[in-house]
Amino acid sequence: MDTPAFATMFSHPPPSEPGSPAWPVALLFPPQGQWTETEYLALQKRSRRLVELTDGQIEVLSMPNPLHQRIVRYLFRLLEACVAAIGSGEVFFAPLPIRLWPGKYRDPDIAFLKPGRISDPYHQPQGADLVVEVVSDNEEDRQRDLETKRQEYAQAGVAEYWIVDPKTETVVVLTLAGAAYLLHGKFPLGTTATSVLLPAFTVDVTAVFDAGRGTKSTNG
Repeated sequence: MDTPAFATMFSHPPPSEPGSPAWPVALLFPPQGQWTETEYLALQKRSRRLVELTDGQIEVLSMPNPLHQRIVRYLFRLLEACVAAIGSGEVFFAPLPIRLWPGKYRDPDIAFLKPGRISDPYHQPQGADLVVEVVSDNEEDRQRDLETKRQEYAQAGVAEYWIVDPKTETVVVLTLAGAAYLLHGKFPLGTTATSVLLPAFTVDVTAVFDAGRGTKSTNG
């Protein structure tokens, strides 16, 4: 819908009755398909929700639960320790939107960036070298992590993509080969997930999901 048509349709917004959208507030923002990078980043600063930008459209993500956040915390600590030992690069956790290409921002749960990715600490990083997504229960979020982001991260040249799935209790590690990912390994409980990009980064899969449930110490 173009801006004139949108403005005409809602020049007199419908009343905001209980259970309906707060139209006067909604109309303060651009219609879907017309969000700019500047408007998206301004929303990120004001919002308490996780949002991503795709082709001018805002995608609102599910709020994480404690299991999700425990897993993210556990893996972040492991990866940060590994990168600190190497002495090169940085590790970040969400929210930190990553600019994949013009008009495309994703906010991975964890991202490893080699030196040079951040040219200005006041602006978003340009791409990433390794990203980790912990899959949510929501089916839309699952499809986004398992399929959509797999294509997008490959297109953006992210060298390695880790998909941590509490539903199947597996860790999938994908490595970039040309324009697409190849499966490095699908690691179930009782095995150790490994990285190609960072050989020193190894993860006990059982410990990951124990950490999520809070059944073991998460001091690793």
